[in-house]
Amino acid sequence: MDLEAGSIRPRSDGEGGGPAAGRETDDSNVWKDLFLAYKTLGVVFGGLVTSPLYVYPSMNLSSPTEADYLGIYSIMFWTLTLIGVVKYVCIALNADDHGEGGTFAMYSLLCRHADIGILPSKRVYAEEDPLLHSQSAIARRPSRLGKFFEQSITARRVLLFVAVLGMCMLIGDGILTPAISVLSAIDGIRGPFPTVSKPVVEALSAAILIGLFLLQKYGTSKVSFLFSPIMAAWTFTTPIIGLYSIVHYYPGIFKAISPYYIVHFFLRNKRQGWQLLGGTVLCITGAEAMFADLGHFSKKAIQIAFLSSIYPSLVLTYAGQTAYLINNVNDFGDGFYKFVPRPVYWPMFVIATLAAIVASQSLISATFSVIKQSVVLDYFPRVKVVHTSQHKEGEVYSPEINYILMVLCVGVILGFGGGKAIGNAFGVVVIMVMLITTVLLTLVMIIIWRTPLVLAGLYFVPFFIMEGAYVSAVFTKIPEGGWLPFAVSITLAMIMFGWYYGRQRKFEYEMTNKVSLEHLGELLARPEVQRVPGLCFFYSNIQDGLTPILSHYIKNMSSLHTVTIFVTLRSLLVAKVDQSERILINRLGPNGVYGCTVQYGYADNLSLEGGDDLAAQVTSCLQWHIQMDTDGRRSPEEEMAQLEAARLAGVVHVRGKMRFYVGEDAGWFDKIMLGFYEFLHGICRSALPVLGMPLQQRVEIGMLYKV
Repeated sequence: MDLEAGSIRPRSDGEGGGPAAGRETDDSNVWKDLFLAYKTLGVVFGGLVTSPLYVYPSMNLSSPTEADYLGIYSIMFWTLTLIGVVKYVCIALNADDHGEGGTFAMYSLLCRHADIGILPSKRVYAEEDPLLHSQSAIARRPSRLGKFFEQSITARRVLLFVAVLGMCMLIGDGILTPAISVLSAIDGIRGPFPTVSKPVVEALSAAILIGLFLLQKYGTSKVSFLFSPIMAAWTFTTPIIGLYSIVHYYPGIFKAISPYYIVHFFLRNKRQGWQLLGGTVLCITGAEAMFADLGHFSKKAIQIAFLSSIYPSLVLTYAGQTAYLINNVNDFGDGFYKFVPRPVYWPMFVIATLAAIVASQSLISATFSVIKQSVVLDYFPRVKVVHTSQHKEGEVYSPEINYILMVLCVGVILGFGGGKAIGNAFGVVVIMVMLITTVLLTLVMIIIWRTPLVLAGLYFVPFFIMEGAYVSAVFTKIPEGGWLPFAVSITLAMIMFGWYYGRQRKFEYEMTNKVSLEHLGELLARPEVQRVPGLCFFYSNIQDGLTPILSHYIKNMSSLHTVTIFVTLRSLLVAKVDQSERILINRLGPNGVYGCTVQYGYADNLSLEGGDDLAAQVTSCLQWHIQMDTDGRRSPEEEMAQLEAARLAGVVHVRGKMRFYVGEDAGWFDKIMLGFYEFLHGICRSALPVLGMPLQQRVEIGMLYKV
C-alpha cells in the first residue's frame, strides 16, 4: 500500500511475496489507516467536534423542563446517527470523484457520466478521450434521468446553480465557523470573572482571528503537527466530563434515545418545538467536511475516526450537557462551561480555545481549496492562489480571499456580538449544504450507480423530509441573523453568474469567428507576412480551430514566429489528470505550427516554477512527438533543428485579451451582465502570471468585440 499526498492507493494484484508478505501488507495498511484517522481529527472534524461549545447557547429556550431537554437530546442523537453515520459515513463517502469529495466533485462526476455541463469547454470530453478509457461502456450510457438533463438546458442550469449554491454556502461556513467557535470558547472567561463585559470578549475573539488570518500566508505545515494532538485532547476529554456529569446529575439520560421523546417534545411544544430545530441542527455542523475533505485522506480513515472517536464523543458530551441542564434548567445560555467541573475549568478553557482555533483553521483552508477549484474550472474570477507547501498539494492560500474572510469574520463578531444571532446564521449554512448534498447524491445514485428508483427513494425521501424540516425551521431565523449567509451567497452567486455569462458569450464569439487551418495558411502565404526567429506560445481558449485574435495579430504585426505552438489550457471535470496525459501535441499543417493541449483537473496544481518549466515541458513533449511521428512532410532531424534554433532565438508567450464593446443597440440584460463581466475581468488577475510566465516574455494582444 502506498501513501501519496494524503491518499491511499492499494497495491495491484500480484504485488508482494506470498501469504507472509500479504499479512505484513495488511498490518501495514491497518496502521496507516489508524495514523490517517488520527490526522483527520485535526483537519476534518474540527467544526463538528467543537459544536458543543455553542449548540445549547444558540437555542432560544423559554422555561425548559426535563421533558424538553430529553426531547432535545433525542433529536440531537438521531440527527448525529442518521445524518452523520448513515448518510455520510455509509453512503456519501462512496460518491467520490477520483478520491475527491464535496458538491463540486459530485457535479463533475455527473457531468462526466452524462453530457450535462453548461460551458462547452467544461463539458464532458469526447468518447475517444483517453481519460474515459477506464470507464465501462455501461457507465457511459446515460440513464433516462441523464438524458432528461442532456435535453433540457433549464435543468442543466438549475443543476449548476445548485452546485454553485453549495460552494457559496461552504464559503459562508468559512466565515461563520471561526466567528462562532472562537467567540464561544473565549466567552468561558466570563464564568470565573463575571465583571468581564461582552465587548471585551468580542475584542479578544476578533484579535485572535485577526492574528490567525495574518498567519495564513506562512502556511500551516510548520504547526499542523499540533492540530491533531489538540483536537484529540478535546475529543477525548469532553466525553469524560460528560460521563462524570451523567453519573453525577442524571444517570438515566440514555432513555432519551427512544424516539418517543421526540414525538412527545413536538406534541408538547408544537410551533416552538419546530423553531428549536434551528438550534439543534448545529449539533451536526461540520459533518459536510467528512465528504469535502475526502481528497486529503482515505475513506476508511475518515470512517474509522468518526465511528471510533467523534460520534461516541459527541453522544457522550451532549448527554453530559443535557444531564447537567436537567438539574440546572436555566443554565442553557452557557451550556458548555457550566457543566465543566471547577477543578478542570481552566485546562478545559485552554483546550477549548485551542480547539476553536484549529476548527477555524480547517474551515479557512477548506474555503481556499474551494475557491481554487472554482478558479480552475473557470466559474470564478482569477485570484492569486499560492501553494504554501512543496509536499502537500492541497495546502493553498489566496491573499485576496484571506483578507475578505478576515474582514467578514471580524465584522460578524463585532456586528452580531451574541452567539445566538451567529448561531441563527450558522444554522442556515449547515442545513442548506446538507440538503444540496442529498439532492446531488440522489442524482449520482440514479444516473451513475444505476440504483433502482425504489432504493434511491428510500434514501431520498426520509433525508429530504428530515433536512427539509430543518430548513423550514432555520428560515424563520432569517430576520434574526440568518440573512447573512444569504447575502454572502447571493453576492458570490452574482459574481459567478456574471463571470460565467461573460465567458460564455466570449466563447460563442470565438467559436463563430474562429480561424480555420485553411485561413491560417492563406494568412501566412501573404507576401507581407514574415516568419521571424523565435519560439512562440500562443494561448487560445478553443480547440476546434484557432482563436480569432490570431488573425487580428497577424494582420497587424505582419509576422509569425518560425515555431508557433497554440496552447489551450483545458480544465476537465475530474479531480486530477495523469501526468502522462497532461500535455497533448499535434501538427496543425503549416510549417512550424503545432497545437498543444494542457489538461488539468480541479484539484491539480497549475502553478509552475516559472515559464521556462512550461516551455521545457511542452518543448520536450514536442520533441518526443516529432521523433515518434513519421507522417511529417519533413525529416525529424530537420524539424528538431528548427525547434532548437527557435528556442535559442528566444521564447515569447502571447495571450489575447478580448474585451466587449457594449453598443447602444445592445439589450439591457447584456449591458448589465457584460458590463459587470468587464468590471470583474478588469480587476482579476491575468492567466499568464498564474502560470508563472516571466514578465519579460509576456505579450498581451487586445481586441474589441462589439455586442
